[in-house]
Amino acid sequence: MTDAPEPGAGFRPTHVVPQDGLPAWEEPDVSRPTTALDPFLPVRLLSRRGEWGEVLCANGWSAWVDGRLLVAVPGPPPTAGRPLERTEDPGPLLTRTADTLDRYRRALRDTVPGTADDGFRQAVRGLRAGIVIDGESVWVYEEAAGRWLYADGSRPTTYAVVSEPGAPPPAPEPEPPEPDTGAAAVVPETPHEPTRVADRPDGGGSR
Repeated sequence: MTDAPEPGAGFRPTHVVPQDGLPAWEEPDVSRPTTALDPFLPVRLLSRRGEWGEVLCANGWSAWVDGRLLVAVPGPPPTAGRPLERTEDPGPLLTRTADTLDRYRRALRDTVPGTADDGFRQAVRGLRAGIVIDGESVWVYEEAAGRWLYADGSRPTTYAVVSEPGAPPPAPEPEPPEPDTGAAAVVPETPHEPTRVADRPDGGGSR
């Protein structure tokens, strides 16, 4: 941790640490670890740098953590006459997931896996999507952020992340094949670290 100005009595947290605590670093660099943050510790998010988040604790200490795993503190009710704040809409992410599934389905339909001139592997290389629906509960993979989101009809929250903060982003999806040749862009596959599970909004799950 690095020393920071004393917040004083007016310290207002924006987030709390998940129930299993959080690893912390002196800088947004995994080679510089520092003391981990305790479970349910109130913190104030000072800045973001990709997946990294700089947080300030009530005692004046600051550190960098995986900002994706912080649990947001609900804001106060809106002042009378003010519109409600818009929450994150999972609709666009669900649409992108459906598009990826459709591209996979088309590749499966238009090529014959296992043949000598198999274009299927090239057509689907780089595609990544994931969704689990169980009644009102949904888990959906957000490739851009390298995380799984969980929602039960309310605002989605991070359920799991697939790599440490600051890891290289996953390879982009290949372009759709040209109609006249059927060729597809070849994108090198990117290895992933094991998925780390965050805390469920209802208290379930583990990290």
